[in-house]
Amino acid sequence: MTRQRFTLLLLAALVVITGALYVATQRNQPQETQGVALLPSLANDLNTVTAVLIRKGSATPTLTLHKTGEQWTVKERMGYPADVAKIRTLLLSLRDAKIVEEKTADPARFSTIGVEDPAAPTALGAEVTVVAPGGKRAVIVGKPVGEGTFVRRVGENQTYSVEPAISLETEPRFWIDSRLLDVPVALIQSVDVKPATGAAYSIQRQNPTDNTYRLDGVPAGRKAMDAPALAPGPTTFSGLTAEDVAPAGEIDFGQASQVVVTLTDGNIITLTGTVVAAKHWLEVKATKDAALTAKTQGRAVEIASYRYDAIFKPLEQLLVPKEQPAKPAAP
Repeated sequence: MTRQRFTLLLLAALVVITGALYVATQRNQPQETQGVALLPSLANDLNTVTAVLIRKGSATPTLTLHKTGEQWTVKERMGYPADVAKIRTLLLSLRDAKIVEEKTADPARFSTIGVEDPAAPTALGAEVTVVAPGGKRAVIVGKPVGEGTFVRRVGENQTYSVEPAISLETEPRFWIDSRLLDVPVALIQSVDVKPATGAAYSIQRQNPTDNTYRLDGVPAGRKAMDAPALAPGPTTFSGLTAEDVAPAGEIDFGQASQVVVTLTDGNIITLTGTVVAAKHWLEVKATKDAALTAKTQGRAVEIASYRYDAIFKPLEQLLVPKEQPAKPAAP
């Protein structure tokens, strides 16, 4: 073999070895992922999503948000309407989340950043599954980190930190459409109150052009407050929101209070209220509000205690306080 041929063979071998070493090195190095979308295909399917499932501490979903037509509902709350704005916010955060950095791929360390198996009762993170005609995307959302969140795509061991942050509530009650009642004082013709205990009473609008009312049911020897002070508060029946819902049959309304609100358009809204284990519940019925009736039929709605107290106000609060007997003069 000539020296020239030997040199050429040596150079060829070096090229092959160098190439093999380069390929092996690249294979062992982490892929460049910074700035890549966590769920890159979600952007195309965002407007066709039909369901969002959330699972935490369970082998099955603990929250199911389902879309039929244009209506989103919460399965775990008897199909009660869901808060579309909250769902949209979650979907946008999943779409916009971009990888900042690769983190651990060691399952033994998943619980440290909250991306362990969400079926574990002590799981810190939650699995979010987005269902669309284009397929399912599932990701485990873990602990916050800096301006972002730790995540792990289901079926993978590689974990990441992503930004912007992905935040979500896992309890069904946080996903209901909380809007319940919005009746301005100007539309109220009368309010009839029948407390579970204590005297019943009624307030009647005196003049259609102002908010002065008359109190019926004043006890003997007592005096009603001035007419403007008898009017329902501006937020008594306006901006009323629900904190949770439950089947009406599961709430004991045997010793309930009742308020009947008659509006100037003839609509009559009946609120039946009770307090069970420090929670304040309402049954709501309306004679001329099909949307409200559909939303509340067969359901009890939990509201804040201070809103409940404003609705079921005792008669004493509408009366001029009793005069206290004068103290006898000191001897």
